[in-house]
Amino acid sequence: MAHLRAIINGGFGLDNLKVAETTTREPGPGEVRLRVEAVSLNRRDLLLVQGVYNPRQELPSVPCSDGAGTADAIGPGCTRIKQGDRVVLHMMPDWLSGEPSSSKLTFAYGGACREGTLEQYMIVPERALLPIPEHMSFEAAATLPCAAITAWSAIVTLGQIQPGETVLVQGTGGVSLFALQFAKMNGAYVIATTSSPAREEKLKALGADATINYRCDEQWARTARSLSPSGRLDLIVDVGGGDTLDASLRVIRPGGTIALIGVLGGAMANINLPLAVMRQVRLQGVTCGSRETFEAMLRAVACHDFDPVIDARYTFANVRQAFERMEANAHIGKIIVEPWK
Repeated sequence: MAHLRAIINGGFGLDNLKVAETTTREPGPGEVRLRVEAVSLNRRDLLLVQGVYNPRQELPSVPCSDGAGTADAIGPGCTRIKQGDRVVLHMMPDWLSGEPSSSKLTFAYGGACREGTLEQYMIVPERALLPIPEHMSFEAAATLPCAAITAWSAIVTLGQIQPGETVLVQGTGGVSLFALQFAKMNGAYVIATTSSPAREEKLKALGADATINYRCDEQWARTARSLSPSGRLDLIVDVGGGDTLDASLRVIRPGGTIALIGVLGGAMANINLPLAVMRQVRLQGVTCGSRETFEAMLRAVACHDFDPVIDARYTFANVRQAFERMEANAHIGKIIVEPWK
C-alpha cells in the first residue's frame, strides 16, 4: 500500500515543498499506524520549510508537528489505544511527565529527529497518542499539540493564574488566542494587543476584556497596565521577543511572570536587568508541555466544550497556499491542512 506525504526536497523554501508518494508500512511492537485526518500549522513549521528553524535539517523531510486522526492499525503490545480510536498526537513523545530534560526534548515531530505529520499515514509509538474529546472534530483536535499546550503551560501549569488576576496577551496567532481563551476559562481579566480594528473585534468576541492597537499606541504596555482593574499586570504572554520583552519587563508587577514563548520580533533583546532583579520578576521560558500536561488540558477542554479558532482549511493539493497564508501573517487562529482532501 502507498500513501501521499508532503516533503521538502532539493533545498529549503516553499518552491521545494512537494506532495509525493511513499510506502505505507505496518506498525511494529508498541506502534500504531495513524490515519492522519487533519494537520495544523505552526510558525515553527514555516521556519523549518524556509530553512531558518534548522539550517542543517537533513532533506528530504516531512514538516509539521500537529496532527489528529484515526488509529488505523495496532502493533503488538499496545494496550492504551484500540483500532478505530479518534486520537491526537503529542509532539514530544518522550516527555511523558515531570520537568523537561535534554533527553525528553530530543525528539519532536517535524524536527531534526522525527518526520512530521503532513502525510496521510504515520507510524507512531502508542505513548504519543491521546484520545480526542467527544465534542471535538479532527480539525479542532489537530490545533492542540503545539500552540494549545504551550498556552496552557504558560497560563495554568507555569503561570498558575488565579481568578481576578490580569493577563496580557500579544497578537492573534495560535498561542496568543489559546492563552486568551484559557485565561478567561480560569477567571482572569485579559487585555490583548493587536494591529487592526478588525482583529480587535475578533479578540473581544473571544472574551478579551480590553484591547489595544499597538500600531496606534506606542505606549501599549503602559496602556495595558492602566486598563487593568487592579492597576497591575500579573502575567504577560510575550511572543514578540526582541521587540517586546523590554516593554513587558517595565510593566509587569513586582513578583509577576513573563511567559516568553516566541521571538517573532527578533531573537536578541536588550533589557534592563535591574528591573527584573530588584522587583523579583520571573522570566519563564515555555516550550510545549509533557503528555501529563496535555492530558490535564484535554480534561479541561472536554469540561468546557472548548472550541479552538480555525482560520482556514486547505486540501493536500493546496498545501503550499496554507504555508503562504501563514507567511503573509494573514491568519487569525489556526490553519488546517486535510491530507485526504
